[in-house]
Amino acid sequence: MEKYKVLIVDDDEVIAQSTAEYFNMFEVPSAYVTGYEEAEAFLDEHTVSLLLLDINLGDRSGFDLCKKIRENYDMPILFISARTSDDDVLIALNIGGDDYIKKPFTLSVLLAKVKAILSRYENARAAAMSAEKMTAERDAGAFFAEGGCVRLNSKVSLDTGTRQLRSGDSQIPLKAMEYKLLSYLIEKAGRVVTKDELLRNVWDDEFIGEGTLAVHIRHLREKIEEDPKDPVLIKTVWGVGYMMEPGEE
Repeated sequence: MEKYKVLIVDDDEVIAQSTAEYFNMFEVPSAYVTGYEEAEAFLDEHTVSLLLLDINLGDRSGFDLCKKIRENYDMPILFISARTSDDDVLIALNIGGDDYIKKPFTLSVLLAKVKAILSRYENARAAAMSAEKMTAERDAGAFFAEGGCVRLNSKVSLDTGTRQLRSGDSQIPLKAMEYKLLSYLIEKAGRVVTKDELLRNVWDDEFIGEGTLAVHIRHLREKIEEDPKDPVLIKTVWGVGYMMEPGEE
């Protein structure tokens, strides 16, 4: 699975290609696509650290793509657009964009801005990894109760014998990969588990991308979290991965 620092999403192929080529010249591995569906497919198959996103994508909207990406990814998103109204800027920032860059732009200035954001992103990643080391010795067994039952919070438990989630007297079915992912997170509870670690140890498949992982995390949250949009059990560690923590009893 190839890794890129930057993905440019712009329906103007000349701008997208020249930007990617310029970034690659300065050792910032970059690729480009020109459409909404292409961007989704690319993110499913590759690792990307930062997205440069145009608003106008033919008959689709970069705003819609940003909202879709924010459901599954936590990478920085920088809008690049010839549209200059304050309304467009506010919409871009309110739906999850990290910055708004107006066209025309100078490639050298854009590269400097991207490098600065990537540096902050990587520093945050390093800080999270440091936090992982500090919490690595925390007792993952805090989840476990007697009888092979893993109690996630006061309502939800995992029966390791039947591989079933239970909420009170009700059973919540788990797919095989969901069970494997949840079990791994429980085993590593109390520390940050990187995306690469999950892809390597849960799927053991180099062709699986972060998009697949994000979808499985979302499905698990829908089954075990009281509020999947504000998770307390499976927490996202920005730019790094996820951490599982015991819920309130």
